[in-house]
Amino acid sequence: MLSSAPPASGFIHKPVLSERRLQSEAVRATDLSRVLQLLQDPLSASLKERQIFILKKVVKRCQRGFLLRDLADIFKIVNLCAERVSDHPEYARILCDLLQICGLPFLKEKSSDEMKYAAVVTDCVSQMGFLMRIPLPEVRRQICSSLITFYSRDKHKHSSDGVCPTRADYRALMLERSGVSETLVMSLALTEEQLSVKLCLLQTLQILSRTSEVNCKLMLRAQAAQKICFHMSEGDPSGELLFRSSEILWNLLENGSRQEVTSQLSNIDCIASLKDAFHHLLLKGFRHHERQLRNDLLLLLSLITEKPGAPLIESGFLKHLTPFLTFPELKSHNPLVRNLKLSFNQEDFEMKKLLLNIMVVLSRDLSALQLFREGRVMLALVLLVKPSSCAERSGRHRRRWTSSQQEELQLQALSTLSSLAPLMLDEYMTCQANTCLLLLLDCCLQHDSSSGRGHGFHGSGGRGGRKALLRYCVRALRSVTSVEHEPLRQDLCDQGAIGQLLGVLRWFLGRPQDEDAVALEIQTDCLFLLSVLCEGDVHRKELFGRDGVEVLIQYLSLDAALVFSGLGHNKLLLSTVDCLWSCVVGCLGAEDVFVERRGVDLLLQLLQRSPRRMLSPLVSALLELCENPQAVTHLLRWSGDRDASAPQLLLHIWRREEETTGVSRDPHGLITDVKRPIVSRHQDQSSSSSSSSHDVSAAVRDVSENLRANIYCIFCKLGFERLSGLSAEDHVTLSIIHRYLDFKVGEVVREVSSELLNEGVCAVVSDEAALRSVLQVTEATAESVRSLQQSILGRQQQEELQEEQLLYKEILFTQKQREIAAEAWRSYVARTSNYSVLKEFKRLQEERSTCEPHAPSDAEPPEPPNTLSDQ
Repeated sequence: MLSSAPPASGFIHKPVLSERRLQSEAVRATDLSRVLQLLQDPLSASLKERQIFILKKVVKRCQRGFLLRDLADIFKIVNLCAERVSDHPEYARILCDLLQICGLPFLKEKSSDEMKYAAVVTDCVSQMGFLMRIPLPEVRRQICSSLITFYSRDKHKHSSDGVCPTRADYRALMLERSGVSETLVMSLALTEEQLSVKLCLLQTLQILSRTSEVNCKLMLRAQAAQKICFHMSEGDPSGELLFRSSEILWNLLENGSRQEVTSQLSNIDCIASLKDAFHHLLLKGFRHHERQLRNDLLLLLSLITEKPGAPLIESGFLKHLTPFLTFPELKSHNPLVRNLKLSFNQEDFEMKKLLLNIMVVLSRDLSALQLFREGRVMLALVLLVKPSSCAERSGRHRRRWTSSQQEELQLQALSTLSSLAPLMLDEYMTCQANTCLLLLLDCCLQHDSSSGRGHGFHGSGGRGGRKALLRYCVRALRSVTSVEHEPLRQDLCDQGAIGQLLGVLRWFLGRPQDEDAVALEIQTDCLFLLSVLCEGDVHRKELFGRDGVEVLIQYLSLDAALVFSGLGHNKLLLSTVDCLWSCVVGCLGAEDVFVERRGVDLLLQLLQRSPRRMLSPLVSALLELCENPQAVTHLLRWSGDRDASAPQLLLHIWRREEETTGVSRDPHGLITDVKRPIVSRHQDQSSSSSSSSHDVSAAVRDVSENLRANIYCIFCKLGFERLSGLSAEDHVTLSIIHRYLDFKVGEVVREVSSELLNEGVCAVVSDEAALRSVLQVTEATAESVRSLQQSILGRQQQEELQEEQLLYKEILFTQKQREIAAEAWRSYVARTSNYSVLKEFKRLQEERSTCEPHAPSDAEPPEPPNTLSDQ
């Protein structure tokens, strides 16, 4: 028949296959419903063999994976098998086989199936996590294995019958939405007695947390960090438990909330567990990965110690860690380090750096400082900082680090010393750390900084290793001298620190080609050190002496344009001025040398070219130098750009300061408010705030913070009467400066009256009259100053008018002379070109000569040019 005949051509083959596929799918759907009906029928409970047989057929038929539209029925079957596992162990194998297939990508028939069945997929993956309640190890291991396979990024090929696996990113998204990672964390408590299952579960969590922030957040919500850390040091001969637990914690730190992780780990049990694991790996771990894991745990502990309130003392962590902090610099009979040996390889080097870093973190705890004192941590740091040649001669211990490692450890030890030394000054002095740092400073100067290269993070600051050492050495000295500890400063001066610091500055001045941000930082710190050491001590200022003044002169010769370069010249300039103030001012010999070397001229040049924020220290330094008569003489003789004198420069700064601070003035600079002649806008704001907070008087505070007060004091040194070469505008400003102190007294009295009124205090009649009298005198002074200013401006206008009239007369005279010359020339031209005019001119000339024979002729023409006379 035609219906049974083979097809004549291949074009009708696909419809036949499609029809068969549809029939197969219909049979499959019918089979799943029949399987469910068979499993749910209470009358078929005795037919266990038949149920297992049918389930095996389902497993065999779905070896390629489950269709998305069949997932609901499949997981109903899975749950039914899970319910019967406890009574009928035969179902365990079927359940494991079904779960194994669940690890394969689910199959979709259409592209829209992924979105259509998303809720079903999420629910099914979530149910896989809930199956961890089944106590059978093989089932739990299969769940973990299936979840790992399901989450993997492996690519699966499309099948020939039209179905294809779901995308990897889709599977990962569904797994995140299911919350199965949180369920697995909560299942850790069920695997206490099943080490193999726990390892599989940890492996699953490790993979799920490797790149997913959502999974890490869900795991942290289930207290994953605390639960995993608490059991990570339990016995496991393979070491896999510790390794996977550490990896999970690091994944949570990288992809989750670092604050939440450290918060969960900041308890006694977790810190004790980490401590035990670290000690075990330190003393018994000799393989490469064990050393790396040891360093990871130490870094994790250092992150926990950064959190305030971590129970470091209660857990015993700090007490057990202290002997390792000083190893191998100090010999110890502590049983923890008696048999400890380092291989001095890269892992041991990283551990030593982590130990130095954890010292800085732990130094915030006062109890930790006491343990550091007992463990002689400061002595270990000093031995590590000591120059290599000195350490070899001391013979305390044998250095086995490589030169690059030793240099980087030395740099980090200097950085650690900068943090610890101010907190442990007694131990610092006992260990003679000042001597060690000065020796290191001397060694750095004896070697060219470009001879080596910096190593590691700390060595990256300088072009070479020596410059980096110099940088951190000076920084350590700065940290200890910043503390008010006179014996320490005296010890530095006794050992020649002032001369060495000046040597460092001269060394950099001789190498301008090496100037960079690091070099400027070192020079700034050296100037700060000199300022701290010499401040208030005349003998130390004498030690600073001529050599120090020569160095300061070179720094004050700095081009003011470099202040805006961004490298740090602004800090260097401010440090130079501060060093001038602390090391020169107050010592007559140093002041004379400074003035002799034209230092006052350099300060005035900087004052003329520097930005506003740098004016205050420069003017303050000038004021202090004005105590020296020679400085006053140089200041009066100075002439800057555009022939500006020092008084003119100071008056210009005063006007610019008033303009910036919002002092009320008219366009000509006259006083507009006689009651508040020098009050600025900022002073009004601070006055209103201080009146409510009972702070220091705004008028008094303005004197200490305002640039104008220093300018007034300088003019008091210069004298208001002997100033010459000032313009009218300068005289107007000078009249205000002359009465600055009277105005300031009026401000204070006005504030006193205002405060008494606000507080409701009734003053005595005589006191009230005195206050009123002072205010009236102040207003009268302001009125007289304003009248003086007006008279100055009036005189200026008169002088300008007289100058204008004189100039006008000169212009008229010049114009008249030009007209006379032009008329004489026209007459001459007429005589030479017209004979009748010449005869008439001759006749008039003869008549005048007969009438006035002895009188000179006023009408005699000028001598003609040679060319015309020749003609």
